[in-house]
Amino acid sequence: MNIPDFQSIMLPLLKSISDGSIHEVKSIKQKLASEFNLTENELKVMLPSGRARLFDNRLGWANTYLKKAGLVRSDERGKLQISDEGKKLLLKNPSKIKVSTLKQFKTFQDFHVYKKESGVAEAEQKTDEENKSPEEKMDEGYIMYSNEIKSEILKKIINCTPSFFENLVVDLLINMGYGGSRRDAGEAIGRSGDGGIDGLIKEDKLGLDTIYIQAKKYDGNNVPVSDVRDFAGSLLSKKAKKGIFITTSDFPSSAYEFVKSIEPKIVLINGDQLVSFMYQYNIGVNIKSVYEIKNIDHDYFEEITA
Repeated sequence: MNIPDFQSIMLPLLKSISDGSIHEVKSIKQKLASEFNLTENELKVMLPSGRARLFDNRLGWANTYLKKAGLVRSDERGKLQISDEGKKLLLKNPSKIKVSTLKQFKTFQDFHVYKKESGVAEAEQKTDEENKSPEEKMDEGYIMYSNEIKSEILKKIINCTPSFFENLVVDLLINMGYGGSRRDAGEAIGRSGDGGIDGLIKEDKLGLDTIYIQAKKYDGNNVPVSDVRDFAGSLLSKKAKKGIFITTSDFPSSAYEFVKSIEPKIVLINGDQLVSFMYQYNIGVNIKSVYEIKNIDHDYFEEITA
């Protein structure tokens, strides 16, 4: 991927408005995208959180850092103009503008809290981290933390009893909007030995359709494709249209190919997907902290004109 980090964008951004005129951010983006030879697909790449496009985010933070250093001014929304300080910096012909470059400006020092590097290894790590925008750091930190929690959840599921696993599946499906009442769902699930079907659950609260469930714990090995075929055969014998096969391990590619080729709709949920759903729908986890990420409400600050 050729998408530049936000530090690499700062100098080209400043140069793109070096004529002193007022430039629209939209035109600057187009110019820089062309300069960095970014493809349409690269321009569509999203942050891990999916909240914004990666290049837009990095361009936005490059703009923010330059403004905080007093090198760029923005008197109108969506428009930029180089400042006198920005022009002076370009006269020095820098090869690159980095966070360390901006630390010479008092206004940036007040904005950017930092610690002095001590040692080469720490300095290199600091440089690598500063290549990422603050939002990227938050996203990566969140993903690392959530993945660790999901890994711990899966370990606990593997060590639980089959009956606990069945109840876990019920709790998850109910939180996802299936099953009607907890009592109905609890009575439906856990029917072991019924031709490869462990239970059934309502698709919605009205019970307009029924989903058949197969919930199996497997220690390490993939679910044999024969088990998926048996489940499909059980659905056909009951003239069922929908089924969910949930496991703590994974399915071979042949299983995914098989369910695509048959009439009953079968959704395969492996261990990773299971714990991701549990994390999303708060099954076996509780909320430790909540951080709100806020943007400026520009409309609030718009003057009302007659």
